[in-house]
Amino acid sequence: MSQPSSPPTVLVVDDSKLARAVAVRLLRQLKPDWTVREAANADEAAAVTAAEPVDVALLDFNMPGKDGLALAAELRAGRPDMPIAVISANIQDEVIARARELGATFMPKPLTGEALAGFLSGAALRLRRGAP
Repeated sequence: MSQPSSPPTVLVVDDSKLARAVAVRLLRQLKPDWTVREAANADEAAAVTAAEPVDVALLDFNMPGKDGLALAAELRAGRPDMPIAVISANIQDEVIARARELGATFMPKPLTGEALAGFLSGAALRLRRGAP
C-alpha cells in the first residue's frame, strides 16, 4: 500500500508544559518525520484542529475545562477513525472504561517510550489502512 503523501500530524494536549515536553520529545524520537502540534487545553486543541487536519491525538485526561475524555468524544465525532490516546496518572477503572468506550487507548503517566511506541505503531497501521 502506498504511504500517505504527507507525514501524519499528532496533536499533544496537556495543561502541564512539562508533560507536553516529555510527550513531544518521545514522539520526535519515535516518529521524527511526523508533524507535532501542541495545545494546553481543549479550547486550544479545537483551534488547532480547526486550522489544520490532525491525524492522531494524545490527550491528557485531567485538564481545566473539558477533560481528555470529553475532548476525545468531540474529536471522535469529527474523525471516527482517528487514533486517540488518553493519558493520565489517574488510573481508575472508570476512566479506562470510558476511554475504551470512545475507542481511545488509555496510557498511564508518566508516559514511557515503550507505551507510546506501541500506540504509534497501531496508529500508523490504522492511518495506512485508511489512506486511499
